[in-house]
Amino acid sequence: MKIISYNVNGIRAALRKGFREWLEEENPDILCLQELKANPEQVEDFYEDLGYQMYWENAEKKGYSGVGILTKHTPLHVEHGCGNPLYDNEGRVLRADYKDFSVMSVYMPSGTSGDIRQDFKYEWLDFFQTYVDELRKEVPNLIISGDYNIAHKEIDIHNPVSNKNSSGFLPEERAWLTQYVESGFVDTFREFNTEPHQYSWWSYRANARANNKGWRIDYHMATEPLKTRLKSATILPNAFHSDHCPIVLEID
Repeated sequence: MKIISYNVNGIRAALRKGFREWLEEENPDILCLQELKANPEQVEDFYEDLGYQMYWENAEKKGYSGVGILTKHTPLHVEHGCGNPLYDNEGRVLRADYKDFSVMSVYMPSGTSGDIRQDFKYEWLDFFQTYVDELRKEVPNLIISGDYNIAHKEIDIHNPVSNKNSSGFLPEERAWLTQYVESGFVDTFREFNTEPHQYSWWSYRANARANNKGWRIDYHMATEPLKTRLKSATILPNAFHSDHCPIVLEID
């Protein structure tokens, strides 16, 4: 089972850059998408002839946020949102339940635009931890894939010293991600990869991607019961449809 997560930063723009051809070549079983920035009726049908069903969770605001799941396997159930209108209005959570595991596509808030959104991010983090704690009682085999908008450790960012006061690498955010993992999640990429300079997002500024000055802020987080089923985890930095790149998880 091959699961990919990809913040496409606008599905329509990604399609113009060859996203469909990339999807056909990579051929994942499940693809979690973030920042679709479109409603279904605004997007050409690029997936059905490749064997996928697509589920959408849109933001109320047009051209903003939104998550999706493309799947070759019909889910037993699809859960739209997280039950909190404050976040569901921004299209941040979508979950597909299968026979013996579930996959969630999540787009966590960014705080880069200022204090109001940073406070919103902290409120979300508190809410989300409580939400998944309860969810895991019902769905113990859970993979939460997507853009967390937090680089966890110094190895996950190109310049930890200069970014220590930057949203996405603040001590409070990193501490939250530490306790999130310790609450029973596996950072699947780090199970298989311990080398530095492996990132999933680069700023469009200052030629950051060409110089690999990036951040690892996209994750497949799997609950502990799935640990023995993990086979591999990789990053695909040579996919250029977005300022992010896809991340891959393979499980039994």
